[in-house]
Amino acid sequence: MDRTKSFFFLSSVAICFLTAGCSSTNVQRAEVEKLTDLSGRWNNSDARMMAANMIRDCLAQNWRPLFLAQKGRPPVVIVGEITNQSHEHINTAVFTKALEHGLLNSAKVKFAAAKAEFAETTGRQINSSVGTRKQLARETGADFMLSGSVNAVKDETKDRYVIMYQANLELMDLRSNEKVWIGEENIKKLVEKSKSSL
Repeated sequence: MDRTKSFFFLSSVAICFLTAGCSSTNVQRAEVEKLTDLSGRWNNSDARMMAANMIRDCLAQNWRPLFLAQKGRPPVVIVGEITNQSHEHINTAVFTKALEHGLLNSAKVKFAAAKAEFAETTGRQINSSVGTRKQLARETGADFMLSGSVNAVKDETKDRYVIMYQANLELMDLRSNEKVWIGEENIKKLVEKSKSSL
């Protein structure tokens, strides 16, 4: 009886090792710009698409040419806080960076560093040698601040759900506190669960 138990135990161990040895991880590189949506949740493709559309609309409005006519220079814009007001975890830093990228690369506005980035730069200047240190208190002040939120609404049944992500942004004139642009962008997804995942 002991031999039988030993045989079954060793057989089980051997099967476990063989199964573990046969399993493998398959990794494929995907194009960064390619739309990839595995779970239906908010992802980097959503962030880039929404940011590109919203920056395009924002820069096409009258606030920019009006400022240029009044001041004779391009406006300086800073991106403020983008909050997540949805029910799921959303990394708003990806969306914020996509907005910054769109503004800076448009060449239609000047772009100022955010508060945290400026504080880091100031700290580095203070710690640098006197001969190479740049003079502080000459930083470019922002004329406008872009801020907003990301929200989500979900409607769900047993085997599928519809989710709509909504980004709301506002551009505010920092001199007058006047809102010069309000933008909204939506992405709607229908996600069907396979029978095996139920």
